[in-house]
Amino acid sequence: MVICLPEELPAAALTSHHLDTHFGVTGTLTTLFWAVPRLRLWQHHLMIGLRKGRPAPCAGGPVRLLDLAGMRQAAAVGAGIRHQVWQRVVHGTRAATPWPMFETRHLTDPDRYPLESAVADFHAQPRVQAMRLHAATLGPGQPSVGELEMYQAGEVAYQHYLAASAVAGDAMLAADGRRLAPASDALAHRITYLEQALAHLDSLGPDQRLLAVAI
Repeated sequence: MVICLPEELPAAALTSHHLDTHFGVTGTLTTLFWAVPRLRLWQHHLMIGLRKGRPAPCAGGPVRLLDLAGMRQAAAVGAGIRHQVWQRVVHGTRAATPWPMFETRHLTDPDRYPLESAVADFHAQPRVQAMRLHAATLGPGQPSVGELEMYQAGEVAYQHYLAASAVAGDAMLAADGRRLAPASDALAHRITYLEQALAHLDSLGPDQRLLAVAI
């Protein structure tokens, strides 16, 4: 979750055990963001959870000191490479029905369509089988069946999706107190969330502070 911090909140309050008190969130600070490349030494105290590195990861800080553009560009480049790998993995298979469709059918009538049947039907699809075999052979970090719907939207769409997700996370607590999150795991709902989150980020002033939390 990305939290847009209130202006009056002191930096001393930005610790994991204060998150529930101030934001109603149970979690830990996480290094989602990058600091700008030319961060000055005297600016380090403005950052949250800053670590050494190039780029330097951090849990947050003022928008003007976060390299959001660099994060999005790097994510888009990586997404293009991953999509090319995915295309080779699923070459020759037909488009598959994404998991949210099976999940919705199960939730609509769990007695007549139990979860075990939904999982089995989803995994029985040749494209899903190809992805699972690839991941089982090469290990973690390979294209995930959880992103099947995003991959099937096309290479450019997948790049846009990961670039937006890189700075928006999975949910957002807006500066005005609104909680933004996808209504479900379906791509359409995720896109709606990303539209809302990016619009909110674009509306923030340069001194607005952002904080990333793993829930």
